[in-house]
Amino acid sequence: MTVRFQHSSDIWMDFPELAPGVIFAQGITADASVDDRLAEFGEIAAKRLATASEGELPEIQAWRRAFSKMGLKPTQYRCASESLLRRFRKEGALPRLHPLIDLCNAVSIAYAIPVAVFDLSRISECVEVRYAAGDETYLTFSGETEHPPAGEVIFADAEGRAHARRWTNRQSGHSAIRDTTTDVLIVAEALHGSALADIESLMATLSGELAAVWPVTPEVAILSPSAPRFDFRT
Repeated sequence: MTVRFQHSSDIWMDFPELAPGVIFAQGITADASVDDRLAEFGEIAAKRLATASEGELPEIQAWRRAFSKMGLKPTQYRCASESLLRRFRKEGALPRLHPLIDLCNAVSIAYAIPVAVFDLSRISECVEVRYAAGDETYLTFSGETEHPPAGEVIFADAEGRAHARRWTNRQSGHSAIRDTTTDVLIVAEALHGSALADIESLMATLSGELAAVWPVTPEVAILSPSAPRFDFRT
């Protein structure tokens, strides 16, 4: 089956500074060890936080501006990388959930860029980052169903299911990584001045880590207004 990932033309128009990177991988398992790799990325994040708070990093400041532009209070709704960095700064570590999530979270704090991870078996046909129409459904991790209001930026599939709310703020429990997950879609997005170069570096780093930990051959794409779509076969 062919699956598509893209941003809507409205998103590209409203956020021309956007630089997204996408990875598709098959063959993920829950029994891998990523301990050494987590420590390395944690050291990078700790060095950055030693000289500036997460809110002072250009990557985070750009997302705060985007959240303000979307009508959201940026200190109430934070992008995923800022939330992870806040927790890492306060606790010195991040919770361990699944080796793939742990690895992506570690890369996220090292780059201060949000990294979303989806179980493709729980997604229908496509994922589009777009403005909500208001009739989509979103499943929380606690099992509650929400309906993002019209105009909110969501990750939506062909069935009108929202797999993330407020863009990079909160993912859905429906497509979260599980022990049974094998096929995954990973999305990293940045908006700061050196976003494109940093996304290219992050994609190269993360795809290399995936290939080193699992028997996978990641497919990678860097998207742009002239090449806004990534198609892959599951």
